[in-house]
Amino acid sequence: MSSVIRILGIDPGSAATGWGVVTAQGARLSYVASGVIRPPRGADHPRKLAAIFSGLKALIETHAPTEAAVEETFVNASPRDALVLGQARGVALLAPADAGLPVAEYAANTIKKSVVGRGHADKAQVAAMVKVLLPKTEDLATDEADALAVAICHAHHAGMRRLEKAS
Repeated sequence: MSSVIRILGIDPGSAATGWGVVTAQGARLSYVASGVIRPPRGADHPRKLAAIFSGLKALIETHAPTEAAVEETFVNASPRDALVLGQARGVALLAPADAGLPVAEYAANTIKKSVVGRGHADKAQVAAMVKVLLPKTEDLATDEADALAVAICHAHHAGMRRLEKAS
């Protein structure tokens, strides 16, 4: 019998950070919870980052994940936007690491390929497949569906790593 892992998937953003928690036992996935952390509008950037960190720490305490996964930043047209997103991503890496969790990182194309089967799928296709793979999800915000996709991707890749170690 394979062990159960509880995965926190994170889709970082400075205005909205999506999160999703799933359990994986072998190839079987189960939805636990998901949502979006929205820092206060109009807050300065350090306060937004603090709100993301506090929100993630509270989620980790509430849902007790055993592993975490974060989407890697894609290249942004604006250097300023890339820097802001990179800082939010740093917080998304820090919170689970600070809680002692192993943290994996996945490129957007890897996540899409793991969930949809194509690395260039659009957000609607990702959200639709998340609903197929995790039937108890309803009316997901885009950031929430993306975070669950990160968790699903990690479950797939973590399972493959466990199989490789066992052989």
